[in-house]
Parts: sequence; structure tokens; C-alpha cells
Amino acid sequence: MTRRLSAAQARRIGVAAQGLAGPRPASVGRATLRRTIDRLGVLQLDTVNVFERSHYLPLLARLGPYDRALLDAMLGHDQAGSRTGAYTEWVAHEACIVPVADWPLWGWHRDSSVRDGFRGWAAEKVALVEEVRHEFATRGPMRISDLTHPANVSSGGGWWNRNEAYWAATWLFRRGDLAVVGRRRFERILGIATDVLPAEVHDPLPREEAILELVRRASRAYGVATADDLTDYYRLRRPDGEGAVGRLVAAGELEEVEVAGWDRPGYLAAGARVPRRVTAAALLSPFDPLVWYRPRALRMFGFHYRISIYTPAAKREHGYYVLPVLVDDELVGRVDLKSDRRSGRLLLQHAHVEPGHAGRADELAARVAPLLHEAAAWQGLGEVTPTGVGTWGPALAARL
Repeated sequence: MTRRLSAAQARRIGVAAQGLAGPRPASVGRATLRRTIDRLGVLQLDTVNVFERSHYLPLLARLGPYDRALLDAMLGHDQAGSRTGAYTEWVAHEACIVPVADWPLWGWHRDSSVRDGFRGWAAEKVALVEEVRHEFATRGPMRISDLTHPANVSSGGGWWNRNEAYWAATWLFRRGDLAVVGRRRFERILGIATDVLPAEVHDPLPREEAILELVRRASRAYGVATADDLTDYYRLRRPDGEGAVGRLVAAGELEEVEVAGWDRPGYLAAGARVPRRVTAAALLSPFDPLVWYRPRALRMFGFHYRISIYTPAAKREHGYYVLPVLVDDELVGRVDLKSDRRSGRLLLQHAHVEPGHAGRADELAARVAPLLHEAAAWQGLGEVTPTGVGTWGPALAARL
């Protein structure tokens, strides 16, 4: 008989599996950061820096304030390394930080994920691609903007300057010939993969075995999820993801369950706890794994969410850099934050409480106001200043 879970049970399982429930560690060092990254599998990258770059925020949500310089050193950001440390980058979901040890999981992806149009371009530019590869081989790790190849002409776009040399280096990265050593001023530092990665990670896992492992990891990270959820975690193709789910069910690693309110089967990871309650309070990056798959956020939390940074200003409903707010096992609102480094303030530009929680606006503000003060201090800012409107604005302003 198929096991049944309530919607609240599913939410609690998901929040706990993501490491968002329970007490924070007393201190955060390299080992704690590493365990948290490994639990999530990836940290998604994004260039927007209006509050803070996205890859820092999932760790803040789970661990509280930590030393970003420590994470930078672990990732090789603003360093001068010639080899990777424990982390590199891959298109695992989107552009993401991943453990170097996971490089073999993505061999099949490097062979199959490039679009046909890009393949056609590379086939026409064989000489250019080889010349760019040769420059990396002879000069060592560097940014694409550092290439001296004549095709690396500037159009005034900085490191977004997408000329022919840029595309040649990007092709080499997507094919696995180049790997990311770190970043400088948030621009990738690339080196020849066989030079900068340890020898033991160069043998790729077979496609089916790798996909099975990725879905297995997604199931642990989510706790309970649909086949679509599990497929999206690492942006797999649906037939591959569904096939892996079937094999994990047959092996007893996933249990098919019915979740109240879900219109499709859920899958519970073996060993996943069903907490009686969870205690959590966090500001979530728009790219946090708890909310990055929008159909799951809607199905599990009743939270309709779109990334406003890509929405024209006149059509934005809740602001520009809008962070979902988690309290216990529910997404209760959203806040638009900006780090005004010149004035030394964290600006609360918009605050919205979800309609189903409007009656709890004051109670929830008491839980969330300390997170805003904490975020300001973590950013090196002196105060939180409400500057905008929103249904949650008055309650939060009173608490701040």
C-alpha cells in the first residue's frame, strides 16, 4: 500500500533535507562550509551583486554569518592558483560551483549537452579553437580577457566581451578541455583540464551510472520530490531522470508516496526523516535549491515566484532582487534588498507578506527582523533602512 504524507509533512521533510532546520553551528570553518556545499551538491552562480552574489547566500541561510573570505579561498576566488583546490565549476543545473571530485560525473554531459548550433560553429572554427587552446597550454591558467589572440578584440563590454576568442574558450570549457581554477573579479580563470585537475578525476563515469548517482543525490537533497523535481535538480533530460527514478525505486533507495495536494507521485529518499516540527528562519537566494525549481515551490509551498531581475521595471511586483523568506516550514513572504555600500545601509526596498500569512505579519516580522540586522552586519553595513512599500513593510519597519 502506498504511503501517504500530508502537505505539512512533505514541507518539513524538504526543509530538513536542505539543512535549513535546527540550530546553527557555533562557529563556521572550512569543514562546515565543505559539508554544507556537499549536502547541496552545487552552489549556483550569478553575476548580480545588488545585495550579494548568489553563491554566498545558501550558506548564510543555513549557517548564519560566516567569513566570505574563507569561502573565497576555498573556491580560488581572487587567488593566483595554477591548479584547482577542492572545487571547480560546471553547468550542473546552471553555472555552478561543484566539487572537483564530481568531475567524472559530468563526462557524459560534456559530450552531449552542447547545442547543435555551437557544434556547427566550432566545426567551422577549428583553427581558431586550436590556437586558443594552445595559448592556454603555453601561458597557463588565465581569464579569457587575458588572451592575446588577435580575435580577442574589445567592444567595450569588459569580460562580457563575447568575441570569437571568447566563444572558442567557451567551447573548450564546455568540451572539458579547459577547467575553472577560480575567479578574479568574478571572471573565470581557466586552465587546461589535464594540467589543473588531479589525475584521478579524468576518467568519466558511464552515462547511466552517472545519471543514477545524480538523481540519487538530488533525492537526498530534496528529501521528498516528484520525478520532475529530481530531474531538474541537475537539469537532466526527462527520460533520463525518470529512468533513474525507476531504477532507484526498484533498488529500494526511493519509496513512492502520495502527498496531499500533489497531482503526481512523490518519491521519498530512503532514510529521510519525517520531522514532527522544524524550526527555521532564513532569507533565500533566488537561486537557492529550495526554490530554484518554480513548479516545486508552487506545489510544495503555494509560493508563486519569478526572478524579478529579469523583469522590466514597470512590471515588477515586489522589487528587483527579491528574496523568499522561510519561517519554519513555510515561505511566508519576500523582501527586496540592496546593499548600499556608499551610505553603509542595507535598504529594505519592498517587503511583501504572502496573503495566507497576512494575519501573522507582526509575529513573522519578529522572526525576520533579526535576519535583516544579521544580513546587514554580515555585509559590513551599519543599519537596515526601510525605503519602500509593501504589505509587510509596516510590520517589519516597526520591528527594525
